[in-house]
Amino acid sequence: MRTSIATVCLSGTLPEKLEAAAAAGFDGVEIFEPDLVVCPASPEEIRARCADLGLSIDLYQPFRDAEGVDEVEFARVLHRARAKFEVMNRLGADTILVCSNVGTASVGDDAHSAAQLARLGDLGEEYGVRLAYEALAWGRFVSTYRHAMRIVDLADHPRVGTCLDSFHILSRGDDPAGIEDIPSEKIFFVQLADAPDLSMDVLSWSRHHRVFPGQGAWDLPAFTEHLLAAGYDGPISLEIFNDVFRQSDVLRTAIDARRSLRWLEERTVARLARDGAAAAVPAGYAELPAVEDPTGFDFVEIRVADSTGIDALLTRLGFTNVGRHRTKDVHLWRLGDARICVNTGDAAPDAPAHLAGVGFLVDSPADAAGRAGELGSVAVPRRTGSDEHLLRGVVAPDGTEVFFCSESAAWIPEFGPASATEADGAAETDAAAETDGVIDHVNLAQPWQHFDEAVLFFASALSLDPLPSHDVAGPLGLVRSQVMRTKDGAVRIPLNLAPPTAPDDGPHRAQHLAVRVDDLVAFARAARERGLDFLPIPANYYDDLAARFDLPADTLATLAELDLLYDRDGDGEFLHVFTRTHGRVFVEVLQRLGGYDGYGAPNAPVRLATQHALFVRPDHDAGPPTASPTPPG
Repeated sequence: MRTSIATVCLSGTLPEKLEAAAAAGFDGVEIFEPDLVVCPASPEEIRARCADLGLSIDLYQPFRDAEGVDEVEFARVLHRARAKFEVMNRLGADTILVCSNVGTASVGDDAHSAAQLARLGDLGEEYGVRLAYEALAWGRFVSTYRHAMRIVDLADHPRVGTCLDSFHILSRGDDPAGIEDIPSEKIFFVQLADAPDLSMDVLSWSRHHRVFPGQGAWDLPAFTEHLLAAGYDGPISLEIFNDVFRQSDVLRTAIDARRSLRWLEERTVARLARDGAAAAVPAGYAELPAVEDPTGFDFVEIRVADSTGIDALLTRLGFTNVGRHRTKDVHLWRLGDARICVNTGDAAPDAPAHLAGVGFLVDSPADAAGRAGELGSVAVPRRTGSDEHLLRGVVAPDGTEVFFCSESAAWIPEFGPASATEADGAAETDAAAETDGVIDHVNLAQPWQHFDEAVLFFASALSLDPLPSHDVAGPLGLVRSQVMRTKDGAVRIPLNLAPPTAPDDGPHRAQHLAVRVDDLVAFARAARERGLDFLPIPANYYDDLAARFDLPADTLATLAELDLLYDRDGDGEFLHVFTRTHGRVFVEVLQRLGGYDGYGAPNAPVRLATQHALFVRPDHDAGPPTASPTPPG
């Protein structure tokens, strides 16, 4: 696949954007005219810089309001076009994007528009320039790719073809299958964008909410399959208008953009093979190392400078301290198949507890790590002794270390008792292994600038599928949540985006792991007996619960007594409870009954509100505020 990216996708100056595109591995770029206009470098210098970087200039854009105008205005169009074509010659670009007219003074006459495009084609002939005519989804008269192609056919000019943009096609709910009817020589250029499903005007949707392939809700592999079936073999370019991307680190965004095309390339090839059309795959479409979906969580790593608080929390939860790693300041805690590594050796001196790493069970760790590396992920640097198991890992966008582990869990024997106290605890290891407990999901709070990047990372590196995102009301605003999971639910990664006003050390930005047990009531009672105080849930919640569900009075009393939360749907029931936050991490313990497959989303607001109240007033257990003393006088 020959790849390109529009400079509008990236932050920074035009030279910085070009350098980032080249470093990320793109073959070419689209020069967005405003980027050139504000650049002090001449078109010749930009051309030379692109050549030095190994980048072709695949498109110059945009040229607006070019057709469907009266003769007086068209004279001005020809004047503008001649000037732009001269700039393109200096740049070394041979294709310009011509957008369908959005002006109210334009006319809806296909023959008239086609004749004007043909005259522009005649001018393009003088300069060696091609015109790629694109139907804007909000065009005044031309807003669909089929309509644009009818006008191109009427123009009947070798210099006039079409540009197909997935956003303008899919945002209108149009069927891209008709692309296969377009002669390949008339598809001059292709631009791709994904997008979340939003209910808003299409212009605002386009200008602010496009995302890279794999980060939105659209079936872009089906779109590219139609392109290949039509015989298109030109550049596949990204044109993404996104407020976050244009404020984020330019190189990270470019790498993420290139990763999205690798993901799309793989999904398209797989789709063609599934549909019996593997012969349609053009030469040069590279395949990533094939891997199976992860089958579960191997471990979660909590990193902290002083583990006293976390050790006490895990002990009261019923975890057993298996022992210390033989060469590292890391302890392994275990409850059934739920394993937590507490790392004090790699933590900064004052580092609060935070979720630093997640191990996933995969069929081939070497292939999984190789795949993630080819997708642009950075490997985790680790010290590994000659007699230690090699753990392969990469760094996720938020900094979490993601490890690929074998089913054999060969690293566990590296942990053992280092003291008499730990030896006593290790004697209980077999009993801990028999206790029910498994990691159900791991919730990762994302920085605002890396949320979409994280969605694509987990989709491409681990083949997790994104569920539709939803918003959760919290005391500081809405929290955006999107679950990434395997089809069988063995691995679930909810990603949360906190409101911008949430403090960095507050609960909205905390991460948590959820452990699933068979009998949560018994588990919670035992934890209480060991001295654990769960997150206190207000009585108002249980009053509301009684109104929403026909639960027996004794069941409601038990839930309130143990601070348990409850949800139910047509498939089953869900019980869960939360620990208080330690540093930047807390633990959820849950029980799924029947076929319940969710996460207790209706209970998220009460959890967020209670955590926030304890964060603001940690000595008041989230109860009513203490009355202020009466001022003197």
